[in-house]
Amino acid sequence: MESRKICFIGAGNMSRAIISGLVGSGYPADAIIASNPSTPKLDALRQHFGVCVTTDNQAAVNNCEVVVLAVKPQLMQSVLAELKHIDFSNKLVISIAAGIPVDRYGEYLQQPLRLVRAMPNTPTQIGFGMTGLLRTQLSAEDTLYVEQLMSAGGKVLWVDKEADLNLVIALAGSSPAYFFLFMESMISAGEKLGMDPAQARLLAQQAALGAAQMVSHNPDTAVSTLRENVTSKGGTTAQAIATFEAGDLRHLVEQAMINCIKRAEEMADTF
Repeated sequence: MESRKICFIGAGNMSRAIISGLVGSGYPADAIIASNPSTPKLDALRQHFGVCVTTDNQAAVNNCEVVVLAVKPQLMQSVLAELKHIDFSNKLVISIAAGIPVDRYGEYLQQPLRLVRAMPNTPTQIGFGMTGLLRTQLSAEDTLYVEQLMSAGGKVLWVDKEADLNLVIALAGSSPAYFFLFMESMISAGEKLGMDPAQARLLAQQAALGAAQMVSHNPDTAVSTLRENVTSKGGTTAQAIATFEAGDLRHLVEQAMINCIKRAEEMADTF
């Protein structure tokens, strides 16, 4: 992968996740700049990964070839207003903000951009991330660079429409929290039933890891078939599954994803 000089505007969890994936895959730390208005997160990034840090967004952007916009959607316009006097013609911009459509960035910066919208998730920091990438008018060189950059933290999926990127948010960007909630509920139930907290966590996390690996290692087997293979008729698993079905778990999951997408659409109209 090319080691272009890259800056992260914002030093939150997703910047940390991507930087962790990059440095862990061999991207030179001295080619990475993180910029943030406060210093605690910057200090942590410098200490853990050896990257350059600054509180000056303009200096960071001026000294890089790739700009990763990792600020909250509601702050994007004000952050970019301070950068619009900078010439972005020779810079590649990657936004990881949810909701804000591609055209809005050009409006905020008052100039045309080479821009990619990316939707990574937090497992990117340990190499098991999933990132959705929205195609724009990129050169083959830029396309390859972005794909390799985000692949440092896991798998990538290119989509052709912004509506599809909202589906990526619901299916991958936000979904680690769904699984954490499910595991949290399992662990809590285990504790209430008398299990030691550490033991309950070990059992739940290993079961979740094993289930994910079973899906990954059996790409030609439907997930429903994997579930059925565990569910003996009249057995303990069948009783648990019947309880989930009686509670209409499938509908609840679908509605949660629909609401996630709706919020992304609302953000597109708001910011």
